[in-house]
Amino acid sequence: MANIVNLDRVSKGYGAAGALLTEVSLGLDDADRIGVVGLNGAGKSTLLRLLTRREEPDDGRVTHRRDLRVAWLPQNLTLSPEATVRDVVLGTEWLAEGMGAEHEWAGDAGVRAILDGLGMPHLGLDAPVGPMSGGERRRVALAALLVRDADLLILDEPTNHLDVGGVDWLARHLLGRKGALVVVTHDRWFLDAVCTTTWEVADQTVRAYEGGYAAWILARAERERVAAATEARRQNLLRKEIAWLRRGPPARTSKPKFRIDAANALIADVPPPRDTMSLQRLATARLGKQVYDLEQVRLHAGPKTILTDATWQVGPGDRIAILGANGAGKTTLLRMLAGITRPDGGRLVIGSTVRPAFLSQELAELPGELRVLEAVEEVARRVRLGDREISAAQLAEVFGFDDRRLWTPVGDLSGGERRRLQMLRLLAGEPNVLLFDEPTNDLDTDTLAALEDLLDSWPGTIVVASHDRYLIERVADSTYALFGDGRLTHLPGGVDEYLARTAGRSGLGPGTTAPASGGSGADGTVTGGTGMSAAEARQARKELARLERQVGKLEQQEAALLDQLAANATDYTRVAELDAQLGQVRAEREQVEQAWLDLAEEIPA
Repeated sequence: MANIVNLDRVSKGYGAAGALLTEVSLGLDDADRIGVVGLNGAGKSTLLRLLTRREEPDDGRVTHRRDLRVAWLPQNLTLSPEATVRDVVLGTEWLAEGMGAEHEWAGDAGVRAILDGLGMPHLGLDAPVGPMSGGERRRVALAALLVRDADLLILDEPTNHLDVGGVDWLARHLLGRKGALVVVTHDRWFLDAVCTTTWEVADQTVRAYEGGYAAWILARAERERVAAATEARRQNLLRKEIAWLRRGPPARTSKPKFRIDAANALIADVPPPRDTMSLQRLATARLGKQVYDLEQVRLHAGPKTILTDATWQVGPGDRIAILGANGAGKTTLLRMLAGITRPDGGRLVIGSTVRPAFLSQELAELPGELRVLEAVEEVARRVRLGDREISAAQLAEVFGFDDRRLWTPVGDLSGGERRRLQMLRLLAGEPNVLLFDEPTNDLDTDTLAALEDLLDSWPGTIVVASHDRYLIERVADSTYALFGDGRLTHLPGGVDEYLARTAGRSGLGPGTTAPASGGSGADGTVTGGTGMSAAEARQARKELARLERQVGKLEQQEAALLDQLAANATDYTRVAELDAQLGQVRAEREQVEQAWLDLAEEIPA
């Protein structure tokens, strides 16, 4: 690997906001795949602008390898409304540093494949950019970068406005792409699927961790554990997040190269994410037996048919995820459940005790003249969540508003902070049905983890439309999809079944564009062509279970030998024998653990 970018003791700040980065030194190699995480406002986008040299540091220096080709997708971009898709993707309308038009792509097949993968099969190359939505413009700009060869690809929130299939396609495309990659994203599955290194931007510095999101969570939790003075310090959100990761599919815990026993010890006393039976009883008490009953419902969005004679029932305590491509009608369905619109036919019965809270994709009007705490207390001063009651300030703290930010004027908040405040005000109203439309937009990973932890103890019904598969797997118990056929289809297999069905409908297999070298995502979907048949996968899973049992037996042997060593501490001959046996057992256990890790990497979900 060769070094292509260096940051040497770089510092950067902005006026009243103060310093964001202080004396940061980093190096970037030509094959690095780096995910950047951190709180909203910590300086992630600033770091990207420094890497691209769109901004100069206040102190220190940023150096590029000579003739380095850098392609950059910023959060905010401007395209000429008169330009066409062809102008942007093949021409010079949207230029990256040191890059020009790519006329060798003029056969259009490669461009069409990328536009299809990004969820725009309907888009012609001569379509004007002007009438497009912000999400469509952003995807066209992303396509313009992907058709070009670049030594360094820098993407700021590339998964925004992509559906589940688009995120899956982008992950597989980037795995097969040469060159370095730096990406800021809140999509935790995407981080695990694509990135081999994680940079955490916090406390005016950047810390590097090997691995994707799961590895970062483990390393970060270990750092907190070591620094903790008491056992109470270990009872924190990070450990609950690790418990979720550890209980997931084998591939999720095999990706970080940490010892299995260390992860188990860290989460040994963590309870399950949620007590489903208790929550179900509480939800029934709050909601009764009826929430939503749809009978032969017909629903349209303008001339487009969303549902045709659909029958569906949502009960108390149900946790449902709605999947579908952009434009499939997920928002229209949620608006109907929220009572904003009515069905075009059929019968919709809403339970008499239902109090829904609808979180739309748009930022609702917020009281800009108030401060954050005042804006929450305007709704409620105390909030009951499940079997506990907390103050408005405590609820705000859960969503990342510390004592200092509580008194910030609402008008001065960033987009991510306004999104958090919007969610806060909804929850402060104590609804018993949550209808979330893309709730992860503009939220950092810490806030997402806090939201998921809050929802774990929330006794009500949740219906969430999201492209964030990590959130879906974490929060939802059942999955439904809108495929454009007028039906709401139940998917027992969750996101994986959705991707398999959508791939079948398009005539492309899930691995059609996967790279030969491959890689494994957080749940094993991005396997990159392991070539393992169904029968081989079943046999491999049996072997994985056998290895797990063997590790357990070796751990018992190790514990027994340690007890014997303690009991025979004064018998030096016996101690030497036991110590030799202990060394053999530990070596064997290490070999078995490594075999388990290697095999778990190969097994598809």
